[in-house]
Amino acid sequence: MSKAPPKPTDSELEILHVLWQHGPATVRAVNDELGQRRRAEVGYTTTLKLLQLMLDKGLVRRDDEGRSHVYRAAVREQDTQNLLLDKFVAATFGGSALKLVMQALGNRATSADELAQLRRLLNDIEIQNSSTPTSAPDDEHA
Repeated sequence: MSKAPPKPTDSELEILHVLWQHGPATVRAVNDELGQRRRAEVGYTTTLKLLQLMLDKGLVRRDDEGRSHVYRAAVREQDTQNLLLDKFVAATFGGSALKLVMQALGNRATSADELAQLRRLLNDIEIQNSSTPTSAPDDEHA
């Protein structure tokens, strides 16, 4: 079984966002997009070095055919979000999703649309939980 990729650093995550949004890209294309997002010049060699480190970590893949190396994300956006969220909830909220949600809802105004979406999500979770069979108690010892 292959080892799961490590948690990306903030800079690596920024590069992954570029690749998820735009698809496979050369170092120059990634570097240009980072410069636009940051509204500041980003060093080409810095971007190249980050992509090389990400390749070693298994976060990206590189196509060596042709003159320019083309990089693509080797990890899915949803999987990375789940990994980061799980680590954040565990470290910050002691693993409690309820504490996370209460904190998030208590710190800002929530629109009626957001509340409606939350209600639908909670209803969907209730339906899913009620339709999932639970393991029956072991009757052999009764």
